[in-house]
Amino acid sequence: MNMDQKTVDLNTASPDINLEKLHKMAAELILPGKFILRLLNAALVFVTNLLARILGSNLVRGHFHLVLSGLVLFGPVLSFWVSKYSIFANSNHYLYRKFLKSTWGWTSIFTGSFILLLCVSARHSASLLLRHLSRVGVAGLLWWGCRRLLALLEDAAGTCYEPMAPAQDIPGTASSLQPLLLLHEDQTKASCLKANMMWRGYEVSQDVLILCLCCLLLVEEMSVFGPHLAQAKPPQGSTGAPLRFIFLLCVVLLAVWMFLLLCLLAHFPQFPSQQLGGALGYLGWRGLYQGWYRLKPSWGCPGLPGEGLLTNTDIEK
Repeated sequence: MNMDQKTVDLNTASPDINLEKLHKMAAELILPGKFILRLLNAALVFVTNLLARILGSNLVRGHFHLVLSGLVLFGPVLSFWVSKYSIFANSNHYLYRKFLKSTWGWTSIFTGSFILLLCVSARHSASLLLRHLSRVGVAGLLWWGCRRLLALLEDAAGTCYEPMAPAQDIPGTASSLQPLLLLHEDQTKASCLKANMMWRGYEVSQDVLILCLCCLLLVEEMSVFGPHLAQAKPPQGSTGAPLRFIFLLCVVLLAVWMFLLLCLLAHFPQFPSQQLGGALGYLGWRGLYQGWYRLKPSWGCPGLPGEGLLTNTDIEK
């Protein structure tokens, strides 16, 4: 009878011992995880503070467009040194297929997310949020209008030709002669290239245009993150991990656009098509951020980045 009672007591006590072991094992696993998260958070704070200070400085904001203009003007010179066997010399590269054709989509998503989290962290009204988000919509309308206008100009200034091989049965003709060209006046550039024919005419590089516009837009929108951290309260400035992470993604996106622009200029130089595209992108940024957005809100403009979110002293700086 005593032996049975002992066995029952041991069996009933074993689940309690197992639960205690599980609690201890979970605590041992959670402690390293918390330590790793603290390290990652500290690294995120350090990196974003440094990048915010750099992008918010007067040196970057006042001279970034000059650096971008110099890159567009002198970037094709690098074609004499780059290798034609490089992986970036292939127009079907992953970066070109996945990022270059959807440049504005990536920029609008990341920039809109950054503006949204910035306005939410500042705890301002929804009308102010929509006013700041409208800058992304205005830039999108500008890009759509430039695409349509450039397409119309290219169709009006160019012509479509169909290559035709010389007839071999005609005496006096040689296979070394250049193929004849049959003119198609009723074709647009899109339909001509779709039919595998030749299009000759003046064109503007839309890839360089949108890359320059997106780079300038990202620098303008991210430049207010440093003043926002400076005026934020210590608890808010230290725990804003989502906003810091989106800001870091925007900086990475800016680096990707700069790298793609350099690859296009070095591996696929097209003078003066690319320079005209860069000039139009610069003029678009100049007209928006240096012109219309500096007007008073009574004129119906969205305003500059950070207007209504920062103090008057920060806006003047």
